[in-house]
Amino acid sequence: MNLFKASLVALTCTVLMSCATQSTLNTGPRDASPYISQYQANLRSEVISDVSYELDFQLTGETEFTASTKVNFRLSEVPKELSLDLNKAQIKRFMINGTAVYPNYNGAYISLNSRLLSTGSNTVIVEYTRAHSTNGEGLHRFQDPIDGKVYLYSHFEPAAAQQMFAVFDQPDIKAHYQISVTAPKDWQVISTMRETSITAVGASNRWEFPQTPKLSPYNFSMHAGPYQVWQDNSGRYPMRLFARQSVAHQVPPEDWFTYTKQGLTFFDNYFCIPYPFKKYDQILVPDFLYGAMENAAAVTFSEDRFLHQATMTAEQRQRLAGVIMHEMAHQWFGDLVTMKWWNGLWLNESFASFMGTLATQEATEFTQAWRNFYASGKQKAYEQDSLVTTHPIEVPVATSQNAFDNIDAITYQKGASTLKQLRHLLGDVVFRRGVSHYLKQYSYQNAELDDFINSLAKASGRDLSAWTQEWLYSAGVNTIKAEYRCEGNRITEFSLLQLPASADLPTLREQKVNVALFTKGRYELRNDVTLPVTYQGERTEVKQFIGERCPDLVYPNFDDWGYVKVELDDKSFDTAKQHLSNVSDPLLRSMLWQSLWDGVRDGKLSLDQYLSAVFVNAPAESDYTIVGQIISSLLRSKEYLAQIAPMQQNYANNAIKGLAQMSLRKTMESRGEHDLQHRWFNAYIRLAADRDSLRHLAQLLDGTSKIKGLTLDQDLRWAIITQLNRYDAPNALQRLTKEAAKDQSDSGIKAALAAEVIRPEAAAKRRWLSRVHTDSLPFAKQRIIMESLYPAEQKLQSAATAEERLANLREMDQKGPVFMRSYSQHLIPTDCNYTSIAALDKVLDSQTGLSNLARRALLETRQAEQRCVLIKNTMGH
Repeated sequence: MNLFKASLVALTCTVLMSCATQSTLNTGPRDASPYISQYQANLRSEVISDVSYELDFQLTGETEFTASTKVNFRLSEVPKELSLDLNKAQIKRFMINGTAVYPNYNGAYISLNSRLLSTGSNTVIVEYTRAHSTNGEGLHRFQDPIDGKVYLYSHFEPAAAQQMFAVFDQPDIKAHYQISVTAPKDWQVISTMRETSITAVGASNRWEFPQTPKLSPYNFSMHAGPYQVWQDNSGRYPMRLFARQSVAHQVPPEDWFTYTKQGLTFFDNYFCIPYPFKKYDQILVPDFLYGAMENAAAVTFSEDRFLHQATMTAEQRQRLAGVIMHEMAHQWFGDLVTMKWWNGLWLNESFASFMGTLATQEATEFTQAWRNFYASGKQKAYEQDSLVTTHPIEVPVATSQNAFDNIDAITYQKGASTLKQLRHLLGDVVFRRGVSHYLKQYSYQNAELDDFINSLAKASGRDLSAWTQEWLYSAGVNTIKAEYRCEGNRITEFSLLQLPASADLPTLREQKVNVALFTKGRYELRNDVTLPVTYQGERTEVKQFIGERCPDLVYPNFDDWGYVKVELDDKSFDTAKQHLSNVSDPLLRSMLWQSLWDGVRDGKLSLDQYLSAVFVNAPAESDYTIVGQIISSLLRSKEYLAQIAPMQQNYANNAIKGLAQMSLRKTMESRGEHDLQHRWFNAYIRLAADRDSLRHLAQLLDGTSKIKGLTLDQDLRWAIITQLNRYDAPNALQRLTKEAAKDQSDSGIKAALAAEVIRPEAAAKRRWLSRVHTDSLPFAKQRIIMESLYPAEQKLQSAATAEERLANLREMDQKGPVFMRSYSQHLIPTDCNYTSIAALDKVLDSQTGLSNLARRALLETRQAEQRCVLIKNTMGH
């Protein structure tokens, strides 16, 4: 640094003599945070173009890395202020256009000296060191507890590239990247392009990569470490798969490569645009924040979600295929064509969710993918869209800090459902033509919503402005209901009624749905007639049904074309309750199960009535997807039962025990059906709360009891141990200690942590909470503690620290959105009573400085409490 400062003195005159003509354009002062506002980002992108980065990294596996960034760019004019993002680095050398200067650096970004900039070409060089990240962003470092090997991976979305190199960190400043990496000789280095050379340099290797196509910063990536690699060149594009060496035995590369080849073929044909990159790499990484990330040609996947100790179940394989397809769709829609700003992130994610499901259904063995989408993802969208915090699909995003504020089921699944509905309106051929035109026109560029809609409008010859306003700029989910009259067992009047989401959300939408009429047969509900109907407004008459047999059940969204909640008429609701097992169509059966569960959540059907229907109908259900849907409602029911009044506790205990025993019986009966047996057994573990069920789980763990056809793999062993500790079963802690000594893998360490945290010990809970509030634990472990600390039935332990958690909310909020998303989801206190609701009201009224994310979480928690009270109060009615 002494030489650096001396050179600055010598260059003072040069600086004074090199003043460029100053512009009146001002990108505006930033707030010294690593985030940038949309306004400032727009101004920055207006003057900057032709950006390229030359990146050089020296990686040793230690906690810090050394690097240099050379940024080449053009300025249309020199603004008064211009910043280059670089987060928490130690700058060693800094140059602007060949002049070494002392950087005006605040730890978040460098303010570039405008006197040294010029209209036209500019070059900035930054040499620096930085600590690796441990929160899953930037260049994350992980040391394998099994063999001590170090693995690195990058994650940049939404604006974390600045945690790895100096960058104009916003999506609409696309750039070319050329990267060089020095790394230990046993390491692999993976990036957007394949390396052009690997040269020995002492004890290391020097990796050189060619320049990438134009990419937004968050789509570029670099990963390094002694990864195990599998290769498959049997398809049109070379494919590779990477994972840590210690978990390589858990990876089924044949499944990964099969789904990847199927997806690449499907998307090439669907988009009529070849895959835009030269190879397809996929990397399994630890401590990942999300399920996967669409880095161009180097997609990262979470080990926690996609590594399993035993042969994958059908559910796990379908999830893998679906996520591979989702991230692959992004290679075109997101990487090739990228949104201009974060308000467009929904379109990336909605489109990838829609296309991922479509590809899974049409290109893989999972031909029920849309049914699975309805039963899981779409229900999350309906629930999210019914909350007080609902929002339009397209919403403003003030700063890059707010990029994920509204990333939820509305962004993903409602958006996907909306695109699916638009495809029905326009027809598949027209929809495909519009999408292909959009991708071709804006390849390697940034685009906005209007660009996408205009492409579809041009392909269809239809004005889509009203559709766009109704669906994308208006919040809430509508409800549809059939209203009809019969005389002499024949329909004389039939209409579809559309209800607004609420008085505050009055929008009524145009939609095309399939309406189906059913009558009772001796053994099944018989589908008499099905009719596509395009409806709009409050009431749409359907005269085609006049004269048809009077139905016992009307389902106005048959085949799930529409995004709309269905309210069954009274006759249809009664038929659904009494004849569920007589419905042969699996999607309709799934929808009727959902109608019953919606009745519980809306206060129309008591929880005990719903569970009675479950005990009668669930044992006869053999469809794998529907079984998963039912089990999901049972696990939620168990949480509600844990909250009911003391006078009803006997019923709650018996109901939970009955559900556990039903799950065990179905596990035993499903011998020979591996997937179904595992689905029911996992339910049995999670529903087990009574003494007999917990004792039986312990016996299974010890091998003194067995279930035919079932083998306890390591994942199941940990699930049982966690449940035993959750209820402090005899010898549960000793079992945990013994298992942890045998399984010292990363997944084993995390499972042991979850099992220890979930134990119902008040003093220990306080210590764990203190570690969340004050410790600098890696975020992956903090997240496990938060998720495991207060299960629903541990009401006294939760109440003991409720005031402390609410009082600390603002301080926790300041730890940033990554931390706060987990904290607000798991540690805002709840108790399913009016006192808890009042406490949340008080925080909302008094803590006005909370982030949008934290306030939203409080509002949603309060509404969930209100629903819980409603469900509790309807019990027995």
